[in-house]
Amino acid sequence: MFDLLTHIAHDAGRLALDHFGRLTEVVVEEKGPLDLVTIADRAVEALVTERLRAAFPADGIMGEEGARHPGTSGRVWVIDPIDGTFNFVRGGRQWAVSIGLFAEGRPIFGIVHAPAAGATLAGGLNHLPLMNGQPLPPLGPFRPARGVVGLSVSPLFASAERQEILRRITDEAGLMLRICNASTWSLIELATGEVDGHIGFGERAWDVMGALPVVMALGAQGTLDWSATPLMERLRHVVGKPDLVALCQKSGII
Repeated sequence: MFDLLTHIAHDAGRLALDHFGRLTEVVVEEKGPLDLVTIADRAVEALVTERLRAAFPADGIMGEEGARHPGTSGRVWVIDPIDGTFNFVRGGRQWAVSIGLFAEGRPIFGIVHAPAAGATLAGGLNHLPLMNGQPLPPLGPFRPARGVVGLSVSPLFASAERQEILRRITDEAGLMLRICNASTWSLIELATGEVDGHIGFGERAWDVMGALPVVMALGAQGTLDWSATPLMERLRHVVGKPDLVALCQKSGII
């Protein structure tokens, strides 16, 4: 399965890069404030969906751009064809193809391929966490004096609530912030030790399903209870080093 998914993710990444190299020709639509979709998103999702259905015909599929196949196995592949479309459209490299497997009531395996950055993160339950094919070390200790978190807050939240979230993170928890406009990229930074955690308000399952199994396998903890969280629900959560998660909860962030 690992080799197959690696091939799918890399083929999808090459297709996305082809569009990325012709940005002046990319058709962009607005789904909402700072929420974009391009012909590249739809083309990549179609490719991944077709390949997954051929390989795992009994499995369900849920994609950001509308792919829906219920399946009969109880397993669901959750796809974000280009997480970080805003960055993609602006010519940045912080975007990725994300494919995650949800089964047994939780995320169990994922792969995130960021072709513009040359990075592929993969792993999960019973799968060694890898970056570009090389094993990743477990997450290191949390040092509050230099603590930093990635943050994703949907503009659907009222400005007063967004400001309160920022206040609690910076004042109550005393953390630095890193905002890259792509949840997958933020979780890649958690896996590589550049941040201590990721906080998300308003994300969807497809934003995080590819990377969550990998960071959890590295020792991260999360606040999501998937048994009580429908896959289509907007998420409010923190994932990261255990002491960082505890600090966020104590500070009333989550």
